[in-house]
Amino acid sequence: MEQGGFSISGQIVDIFAGRIFEGKVWVEGGKIVKREEMMNPGGERLPYILPGFVDAHVHVESSLCVPSEFARLAVVHGTVATVSDPHEIANVLGIAGVRYMLKNAAKVPFKFYFGASSCVPATGFETAGAKLSVKELEILFKEDGLKYLSEMMNYPGVLNRDPEVMAKLELARKLKKPIDGHAPGLMGDDAKRYIEAGISTDHECFRLEEAEHKAELGMKILIREGTAAKNFEALHPMIKRFPNLVMFCSDDKHADDLVKSHINEIVRRAVWEKGHDLIAVLRASSLHPVRHYGLDVGLLRVGDPADFIVVDDLHNFIPRMTYINGRLVAKDGKSLIERVPVEVVNHFSCEKKEAKDFAVKGEGKMLRVIVAEDGELITKSMDVEAKYDSEGHLLTDVANDILKIAVINRYENAPPKVAFIKNFGLKSAKCALASSVAHDSHNIIVVGSDDASMAEATNALIAAQGGLACVADGEVKLLPLPVAGLMSPDDGYKVAKKYEELQEFVKERLKTTLRSPFMTLSFMALLVIPELKLSDKGLFDGKRFQFTQLTS
Repeated sequence: MEQGGFSISGQIVDIFAGRIFEGKVWVEGGKIVKREEMMNPGGERLPYILPGFVDAHVHVESSLCVPSEFARLAVVHGTVATVSDPHEIANVLGIAGVRYMLKNAAKVPFKFYFGASSCVPATGFETAGAKLSVKELEILFKEDGLKYLSEMMNYPGVLNRDPEVMAKLELARKLKKPIDGHAPGLMGDDAKRYIEAGISTDHECFRLEEAEHKAELGMKILIREGTAAKNFEALHPMIKRFPNLVMFCSDDKHADDLVKSHINEIVRRAVWEKGHDLIAVLRASSLHPVRHYGLDVGLLRVGDPADFIVVDDLHNFIPRMTYINGRLVAKDGKSLIERVPVEVVNHFSCEKKEAKDFAVKGEGKMLRVIVAEDGELITKSMDVEAKYDSEGHLLTDVANDILKIAVINRYENAPPKVAFIKNFGLKSAKCALASSVAHDSHNIIVVGSDDASMAEATNALIAAQGGLACVADGEVKLLPLPVAGLMSPDDGYKVAKKYEELQEFVKERLKTTLRSPFMTLSFMALLVIPELKLSDKGLFDGKRFQFTQLTS
């Protein structure tokens, strides 16, 4: 990963002293060996040299790319490191999945820092492909050197002092590992008790009031701007009010978005659009995650690893060059990281479905419907008048945007669990979207206007052993994701292009108004985010944290 000696001149941005000065940086053996302030006798306009960006919380799997391909895309935007929670693949393959990510990541010159996933499965109300107990977490910490305990999503377990949850927290405290949080909407005494359990961060705040409350209790707030969840607009005032408690993250970012931008876009918006202090923003994008997680990532000091970027201005933050351990990994918008061989691993075992499998009966006059929110992971709940066919089966209502949604266990053969959803806006009478990326257990999730199309989309994924599929009037479009049913082994730029084409097909033929319909769909099975979700075991009330009835 290291490169020989060289020097580079420019306007050095010192995030510790809070100043910018003309100078020169010398690099040798992958480290900064000298840094001097120097006059610019020619008076030419010099570029800026600043620390590389760190994504403080991301699931690499959500890019639809393996780590080596994620790195190739991210370095173009000045990202030099990620704090990566591998719980997507851990839910599919357990320790073997985490080690797959470590092995693939080690093949490229990029700094991935993986955590030990605390919630595999996320809850006991769904079927996952694996389980990580306290024993497995201890193995990952001690044998594989993982840096932190990944997001503790089971906040009811923390508040109710569930023995297994508390044992995981105690393990992390004993080993002096940071503990990441995940507690959307938690306030008051509950938030206080959650934080007192040793949980030090949260990336799930979607209201400024909530973020401020948690920060006042000492929690560090990660401002998230990903593909589905976009919280920057609501939370950016935190940069001024709590400058030492803020970090930036993407959490989940699909390949087509990652091709366009990464943490550099949050930095640009914070500085140029919102007028926040440059040094405070750069500390949030580098210093704070490096210190909090104990990362071996350089910050432009003598003796640091040579992890830095060169930009022409402090407005757009478009990197001219990105260096990691003194190695030039991206230049002028082109990744210099070469592709590496990618192994395919998976856990997929279920039989194809028929249209009749998606028929569901009800027993009441009112139908409880999931209400999706564009750009949010949270959902709402609403009751509408139930419509039935002559045999007592519940019907979709495409005209009023009441569609069917189903989750199918992909680890063993079982009938689909069916519910209803609003705000996908599919206009065709015969259409469906399906995905094997369904947080966090990654069963198959499908939404559609009719049972036949839902079965066809589901079967396309079963045949491909995972992916994203769309059916429109009998025409099937598919992006295969054979690596754990989550990722493609292909070139990341090609994956981005194929995903973009699939999205365009969905929007053109199905007329959905969602910005990222597949990403939104993937979160409709995430039970730990309220209010109403669906698992392979049934409709789930996230506020009461229990199953609920479809009709009343």
